[in-house]
Amino acid sequence: MHITCKIEAGISKFKQYRFFYMHQTLYFQTMWNHNYYVYITTNPAKTVLYIGVTNDLSVRLSQHRENKGTKKSFTGQFYCYNLVYYEHFTHIEHAIEREKEIKKWRREKKDALIATTNPDWNFLNNQVGDD
Repeated sequence: MHITCKIEAGISKFKQYRFFYMHQTLYFQTMWNHNYYVYITTNPAKTVLYIGVTNDLSVRLSQHRENKGTKKSFTGQFYCYNLVYYEHFTHIEHAIEREKEIKKWRREKKDALIATTNPDWNFLNNQVGDD
């Protein structure tokens, strides 16, 4: 069997590396450590929750706020622009996996998750640079 090795260009002491096979080809993939967030926002009355994932929490919260009252998005339609919970990840795959997991939960379990770090459900937008 012949194996071809494809290497992504660029070397840095801050990168992590991963090898994997696909169609009899060994791939060498570099993995940057990035910032990804799974977050939960709510409306001012705290009756609706939205779960999302982003690589820039401050910008994403600003986008949700800009859409408030519009029908073009769930968060805009239901005024879900107040941050009540977030988790940090360095790999997008882990963040997406966690987002999907939380989205499957019943409301009571989501409420309990929020309460673990934010028992009073304070709006956390100013903690991430969003006014």
